Amino acid sequence: MRTDAFDRIGLVVHPKRSLERALEIVEQWTEREGAALVQLQTPGQDREVAPAGEAADCDLVIALGGDGTTLAALHAAAPVGRPVLGVACGSLGALTATTADRLSDALTRVAAGDWRPRRLPAVVADGPGGTMRAINDIVLVRAAAGQVSVEVRLDGERYVRYAGDGLIAATPLGSTAYTLAANGPMLAPGSRGLVLTPLSPHGGVCPPVVTVPRHDVEVTIVPGHGGARVEVDGQIDTVLERMEGVTLSLRFENEFATLVSLGEEEPLLTGLRRRRIILDSPRVAAREQREASAPY
Repeated sequence: MRTDAFDRIGLVVHPKRSLERALEIVEQWTEREGAALVQLQTPGQDREVAPAGEAADCDLVIALGGDGTTLAALHAAAPVGRPVLGVACGSLGALTATTADRLSDALTRVAAGDWRPRRLPAVVADGPGGTMRAINDIVLVRAAAGQVSVEVRLDGERYVRYAGDGLIAATPLGSTAYTLAANGPMLAPGSRGLVLTPLSPHGGVCPPVVTVPRHDVEVTIVPGHGGARVEVDGQIDTVLERMEGVTLSLRFENEFATLVSLGEEEPLLTGLRRRRIILDSPRVAAREQREASAPY
């Protein structure tokens, strides 16, 4: 992608984080390169920093904030095939390619075509209300007091039925987020498939299950008296009233959204260890410390 291809750049910003320096860099860079700067309308975007615009009219979308902001930008850009440059205005995350202090150089590299597309898969849910796509996860969860009933079927065969708080259906990327926090398995980077993790099942034996793309996955949820909701990447998509059941067909979509990669991103496992989401056993660490301090 050459600099003269940048006629318009879209912007998605964190609603509260301090972004003054990053915004200044973007504004100066676009003015210098003769590109228009517009702000895309995404959930929670009540912070106005540029004129409103549409992702379809942009050559590139920039997300200033962190992983949550980048997710919002990806949802705006993916339907029209636009790449997203995630900029960390804080600590590096799994979706950000650069930091605010290196943003000017990053934009110059992208404009010169010195970047690679990082394709992100999605979990897709087809139901009565249409089709939903999530980069991290789709969550079926109770909305208030009272459990929900969940049934999971694989290739037409019942896997499990249970009462509990709900179910998480996650991509490999999403398996390191809510799924991991709910004691589900982490899928290695590059895996193809979904992981379905029950939330607080009441009795029974219903471990998380990992599927591959060829599996036909069907999930039925029946809310109790408190109702339920369907969340897509943390945003409420559908509210289910009490006793209003719904069946969703889930599938894995290999290439849904495109991130800009500059080849300098922190490996996913390294980032999880740096943020202490994954930790070594204290026993192993203590032994290594003893061995390192032992006299020779």
